[in-house]
Order: sequence, then structure tokens, then C-alpha cells
Amino acid sequence: MEEVILIGIMFFVFGTVFGSFFNVVGYRLPNELSIVKPPSRCPNCNHRLTVIELIPIISYIIQKGKCKKCGKKIQMFYPIFEFISGLMFLLSYLVFGLTPHLVISLIFVSTLIIIIISDIKYMIIPDEVIIFSGVALFISRLIIFGFNNIHVLVFDVTIPFIFLLLIKLLGDKIFKKESMGGGDIKLMIIFGLVIGWEMAVFSIFLASFIAFPISLFAFFKENKNILPFGPYLSIAALIIYFFQIDFDFIFELLV
Repeated sequence: MEEVILIGIMFFVFGTVFGSFFNVVGYRLPNELSIVKPPSRCPNCNHRLTVIELIPIISYIIQKGKCKKCGKKIQMFYPIFEFISGLMFLLSYLVFGLTPHLVISLIFVSTLIIIIISDIKYMIIPDEVIIFSGVALFISRLIIFGFNNIHVLVFDVTIPFIFLLLIKLLGDKIFKKESMGGGDIKLMIIFGLVIGWEMAVFSIFLASFIAFPISLFAFFKENKNILPFGPYLSIAALIIYFFQIDFDFIFELLV
């Protein structure tokens, strides 16, 4: 038990560190900036952050949410996603343990956190993230499950992609404008690789259910008629993934 707790703490800490990096990736890629250089700086005064100022969550608390140099308020967005990343890494360990499936889980949650950050901030899902993650997940799945079920892998990738593409085309025709971004459709490839084509398709409906009340609130209270769909898709996929929801579970709920 003590070993599980210690390893769990380590995964949470590593998750917050990676979460800090995910914030950088989610900010820089949509702006076509290098994720390696220049080093992290205050966007207001261009002050280069020291090691102490880069400690996830803790540095925000120590600095009382302000830049050490200019005193500009730091958005809560950053420590929140550092904390979420830590939780996702911890949850991955608790659900899958130290198994090969843990590798897939860490790649999956890392990808979705970056996508959520990027889509919320800029309504962009970077192709670089989809490509890198897709290749890593594809290779990981082949290593774990072998080449015997390669035909299943093809279905898992193509069916949800085509399904959401058809929904987009229908929506474009009905609303006479772009109803959905291409990044959302490409995201289906990642979902198919991890949760299979059936649950990837179901994630679209679950995401719509989650997004509906929020979109109504945004429309009537803030007069917003365009919202990023990627975060809702990601949340739906994470719920399905970690709760290991399948059609048998859904059938039991409906009956």
C-alpha cells in the first residue's frame, strides 16, 4: 500500500511538471512558435523565468499569482492545468498500474490536455499534436496487441473519422457555414486508436450532451455562438476511457 501511494505521488508530481510543458505547447504551437526556445518568459515584461518561478503550482502560490518582476497577474489557467495534468497522470497509474497500457494512457491524456488548452485559447487543434500522438499510439498498440488485429485497427481509425466528417458536411450544408473545425475530425483518429471506433462514435454524442447546456449559457449570457468542440470531445473520451464504458454498460443503463 505504501508503495502504491509513493508511486502515485511520483506520477502526480511528474504530471504537474509535464502539465507546465503542455501549457507551453498549447500556447506556442497555434502561434507557430518553437516549443524549445526561447525559454519561458513573462508575456508582459519579458522577464525570463527562473527555476524557482517554474515550479508547477507551488511557484504560483509563492508568488501569489503575480509575476515576480512586474507584478502582472498570472492567469489561473496555468496552475489549473498543471493540477489537472497531475491528476490525469495519477489516475492513469491507479487504473492501469505499471503495465504497457499505462504508456498508452499517458500518451492519450497528454495529447488531450494539450488539445484542450490550445482549443480553449485559440480554437485550434494543432496538426503536429495529432500526428505525433497518432504515430506514438499506433506503434504502441501494435507492440502491445501485435499485428494479428491490424484490420480492426483500420476500422478503429477510419470509421469515427468518416462519421464525424459526414456530420460536419451535413452541418455545413444546413447552417451554410463551417459548422465544425477539421481538428475535431482528425481527433477521431486518436480516439479510435485508444477507445475503439464504437466508443469513439459514442463520444461525439456524449460530448454534445455535455456541451449543450454550456453552449446555451454562452449564447444567452455572453452572446457567443461559436465554441470549441475539442474540449468537450476530449472530456467525453476521458470519461469513456477511465470508466471503461462499453456498449454493454450503455445497454444496461438504457434497459
